[in-house]
Amino acid sequence: MAREIVLDTETTGFDPKTGDRLIEVGCIEIEDLLPTGRTFHRFVNPERLIPPDAIRVHGITDDKVKDAPKFAEIVHDLMEFIGDAPVIAHNARFDRNFIDHECGRCAHPLIEETRWIDTLELAQRKFPGMANSLDALCKRFKVSLVERTLHGALIDARLLAEVYLELKGGKERRLDLASATVSISTAAGIAAGGHGPRPRPLQPRLTDAEREAHVAFLKATLKDRSLWEGYGLEAA
Repeated sequence: MAREIVLDTETTGFDPKTGDRLIEVGCIEIEDLLPTGRTFHRFVNPERLIPPDAIRVHGITDDKVKDAPKFAEIVHDLMEFIGDAPVIAHNARFDRNFIDHECGRCAHPLIEETRWIDTLELAQRKFPGMANSLDALCKRFKVSLVERTLHGALIDARLLAEVYLELKGGKERRLDLASATVSISTAAGIAAGGHGPRPRPLQPRLTDAEREAHVAFLKATLKDRSLWEGYGLEAA
């Protein structure tokens, strides 16, 4: 099965080169484009104050992260969760820049650039000239935004997982996956002899006269009755 990680971050600003830091990271594990239920979510102490403009976007205040772990304290768990899977992000350069910057600060190996998949680029190829923000794509694909009042790394990763499925084929792809799962399950059941007995056995529909006529026909017609003897036909 194809395992991928959908990732989103929240930060103090737009550019780590000017001193901005990561303050939240959220990840959703998907297999064959469908969420598995496994997630990773951490708030991070940015070791600096969060500007008011950033707080208005994501609602994360200094008090909320003052006791959170530093990135160096969570990086091992984050990378263990990601493993060797491709990483899906919207405007992936933004998230990659912050993840790379934080990894660099604690001398942790970076995620290879080739493993990042940018859903913004996928959307721009599919909908050239149209608005392709995460919000715009959610509205286009009828992905509900009702639970999201402010930006948040985990909730945005959940929304992006749904958008990514739509970008890769949507409901048709979901049906294909469901059909494949049913086919595999059915084949496995047959191979294991898992059909089992009927819950309610069928009642015989032959009358005694019809059964006797059939037996008489077989005795008069067949020279080799061995097959039918297995079904109760007497050879004599």
